[in-house]
Amino acid sequence: MKQGVWLTVFFAVLIWSGIEPKDPFTWLLEVLPALLGALVLAMTKSRFPLTSLLYVLILLHCIILMVGGHYTYAEVPFFDWLRDWTGGERNNYDKVGHFAQGFIPVMICRELILRKGLIFGQNWQCFFSVCFCLAFSAFYELIEWWVALLSGEDAEAFLGTQGYVWDTQSDMAWALSGALIGWFSLKALHDKQLRQLRT
Repeated sequence: MKQGVWLTVFFAVLIWSGIEPKDPFTWLLEVLPALLGALVLAMTKSRFPLTSLLYVLILLHCIILMVGGHYTYAEVPFFDWLRDWTGGERNNYDKVGHFAQGFIPVMICRELILRKGLIFGQNWQCFFSVCFCLAFSAFYELIEWWVALLSGEDAEAFLGTQGYVWDTQSDMAWALSGALIGWFSLKALHDKQLRQLRT
């Protein structure tokens, strides 16, 4: 993906998400990781460019965060409609976010491991990458807990539990499934792009 296209899409969605968000505090919390990610990409683009697959995946993750920030994860309209249509009890957009929290970081981890020669053996590479995603997911759940403790009721929109007692555990299960699916479904395409990057 061309840098100009990436930046145009990123800032268009960012600006849209910042226009009258449902909860400004939640918007800031959700969009901050996307802003930090974009900053890291800008700082490393010249000396350590990533595969185009990763740039597309990272942009997708940023969009997921910005949409969740605009509406809050519990009130994304399409997922309200989906809940009503299926007779469900909750808006499940947050599960999309947690699935992406495994699906995308696992490929970032994979690329760093392979290009830096950090771990040898495909089984160990997969194991470490998936474990990294689980650790990242668990750390994010801790952040949600800390925000809830510090801000009290204001954190409800950020937590997005919607009264589901197993929300934390299911969030991590979605991240785990995302990591496994990401690794095995994108491995061949990723390997091809890595070979192209070396030439």
